[in-house]
Amino acid sequence: MPLIHRILRLLSLLTVCVYAADVNVVFNLDNSQVAPDGFTRAGVIVNGVFPGTLIQANKDDTLHIAVNDALTDPTMRRSVSIHWHGLFQMRTGSEDGPAFVNQCPIAPGHSYTYDIPLNGQAGTFWYHSHLSSQYVDGLRGALVIYDPVDPHLSLYDVDDASTVITLADWYHNPAPGMEEIFLQGNDEPIPDSGLINGIGRYVGGPQVIRAHVNVEQGKRYRFRVVNISAYAAFRFSIEGHDLTIIEVDGISHVPHTVGGFDIYVAQRYSVVLNANQPVANYWIRGPMTLQHSSDNKNLDTNNVFAVLHYTGASDAEPTTQASGNVNNLLQEYQLAALINPGAPGGNAPADRSIDLNFGMNVNNGRLEWEINDISYLPPDLPTLLNIIANGFTSEANFTRTEHTFVIDRNEVVELVIHGSPNGHIHPFHLHGHAFDVVQSMQGPANFINPPRRDVVGVGGSTVIIRFQADNPGPWFFHCHWHLEAGLAVVFAERPVDQISGPQSEIIKQSWLDLCSIYKALPPDQQ
Repeated sequence: MPLIHRILRLLSLLTVCVYAADVNVVFNLDNSQVAPDGFTRAGVIVNGVFPGTLIQANKDDTLHIAVNDALTDPTMRRSVSIHWHGLFQMRTGSEDGPAFVNQCPIAPGHSYTYDIPLNGQAGTFWYHSHLSSQYVDGLRGALVIYDPVDPHLSLYDVDDASTVITLADWYHNPAPGMEEIFLQGNDEPIPDSGLINGIGRYVGGPQVIRAHVNVEQGKRYRFRVVNISAYAAFRFSIEGHDLTIIEVDGISHVPHTVGGFDIYVAQRYSVVLNANQPVANYWIRGPMTLQHSSDNKNLDTNNVFAVLHYTGASDAEPTTQASGNVNNLLQEYQLAALINPGAPGGNAPADRSIDLNFGMNVNNGRLEWEINDISYLPPDLPTLLNIIANGFTSEANFTRTEHTFVIDRNEVVELVIHGSPNGHIHPFHLHGHAFDVVQSMQGPANFINPPRRDVVGVGGSTVIIRFQADNPGPWFFHCHWHLEAGLAVVFAERPVDQISGPQSEIIKQSWLDLCSIYKALPPDQQ
């Protein structure tokens, strides 16, 4: 290697080392009053704001997130657990967050610190409560991990807190009451409004000033677009500007330019926008898509806008007609992972192929969504605790309703997900991994260079994904809103390796203590 190349390589490595740090974050949770669309309500709120505090770190940092639970409102869940969506949690499955899979919840009046080494992982992520439907009440926000040597670094000039764009549905009523109506066999609850960067409007409500995203003419911006919703999808576009996708769910992708894209619950896209248009204000558009007709008179699904504001333009809203029509709409199958493309195992048969079939029933007055005729119910003790303390290492150890598959070391796992019986699109998330989407809802099968992500939409057609069992842990696979109705399975990946060996779980006494504290609570505080 020539001397100059060696020097540049050394400088690159030294630069990366400089960025490794302990990042300390405090989450004070309470039932603060918030009014993102002008309607004031109490919620489950992080540090008094919605969306919650933005977490920023670099790829070799370690996160230490101290969660202090001061929740007291009896109309909402008072215990809490938090999922750091998209983080692989290598050896830290205890910190992943899902209640009764990876941990017992944090009791009100108590604290817990999530310790998460990032191990070089970078991209756009988010966090949310993972106890029942609690995150609907407001415990959700964005998490960005920067890469000082990002392969797309030359494509943009600005990438910071000002370029994070959150999309959210918002409800005026507390989640537990809405959830109970839903589980009695009714349609999913419809939100009252849609928000961009925590600001929106509802029919008959105040004309809240729309969120502004500021740009300077001639600069290129990396916008990190995050759907932090409970139920709604959005069709995202920016008037007069193309968007070049460079990252999908934390994974760098081959740049692909579109006019806009559909973004389902929990999905993320990084897009580059070139601020090359005349100085003016332009609509940022996010009309909402729901899976059934709205029965909420407060909601106008089309009235979800923010403003792209060029420096030098007035502060007024754009004068153009606000339209959500999008030319050159993204089709998921057009995406291709940038680094190490190709599904594990190529087009050869997978080591383990698992068919997952949806179903829906109402039994004894209760709605149940099922996979392979099983409606998931959480165990009394977390799956991880049963593995490391009680030696659960085979599928026979788990109850039927825990619906747990045991996955062996380094197996190539293929999930063949057969579509929803009513054709509705369900966003499915796999914890602990990104997967290759070898068959999207549209387009041909692709084992050579498919998209790679951690949330995939599954509608009326079969979707096929692949991942390799290289990360021991108990990993949830579920739809977000319908998880409470049982639409989930668990993959106990390499349970023997979770117990001992170089990839065993790092277990803290404070994590073990969570269960005894929680179990001692009266039911109304759980």
